[in-house]
Amino acid sequence: MAGKICYLGDDHLQGAAAYLAGILLHHGLAFDYVPSAESPPAEFALTRYAAYVISDYRASRLGSVAMAQLVAQVEQGAGLVMLGGWESFHGRLGEYHHSLLAAILPVMMESCDDRRNFAQPCLIEKVADHEILAGLPWDQPPGIGGINTVTAKPGAETLLTAAQFSVRYSEHAYSFVPTGQAPLLIVGRHGAGRTAALATDVAPHWVGGFVDWGDRRIVQEVGGGTIEVGNWYARFFRNLVAWAGQIDLT
Repeated sequence: MAGKICYLGDDHLQGAAAYLAGILLHHGLAFDYVPSAESPPAEFALTRYAAYVISDYRASRLGSVAMAQLVAQVEQGAGLVMLGGWESFHGRLGEYHHSLLAAILPVMMESCDDRRNFAQPCLIEKVADHEILAGLPWDQPPGIGGINTVTAKPGAETLLTAAQFSVRYSEHAYSFVPTGQAPLLIVGRHGAGRTAALATDVAPHWVGGFVDWGDRRIVQEVGGGTIEVGNWYARFFRNLVAWAGQIDLT
């Protein structure tokens, strides 16, 4: 196994970032971390990362110079993963839809607030085979609580969708009616690099029941605290980051 990940966002390691950081630690994936309130350090431009993960991290915090350096690294073979959130994709303030990353991510972003919250069930549905999804029980789909609305670009591949349901309770019985699907995990390429967009979050609240998806628990110390998550959830995010960074997990 080789390569280091650059993980930007999700507040800090004592908060939401503990989830993905804990997964990376559990699976032995080396990473540098940049909190949401900080800009990348000077060595950002000098380090060759296997993959970049951006999640709830302001485009203005990244800045145009660092963004151009990131794009160049992806062209040369680094991976890029954007995870959903209020400050991902368009988000609440139009973070990335006019940025340099909009050209290399495998999705087209909305030009207005793209956040969608689900009060009723929204289940993850597998729609294509891929190594990111291999070995996971998609016949037991987890639920999520929200997404950013995106559209797959021509030539990109949609692997997962968010299947939404309207639920009614009457005469001691529940009825579930499908109400639509939205792209959830889309993958593509830019130059020699692999790109991925996951429209939901890795951490509460949008991650919903996904965080507990598994048949056993994983406990990991991180950032002075501890996370406890489902093993299938952890494997999915491990697979996603490793695939983007072309990191050999054997």
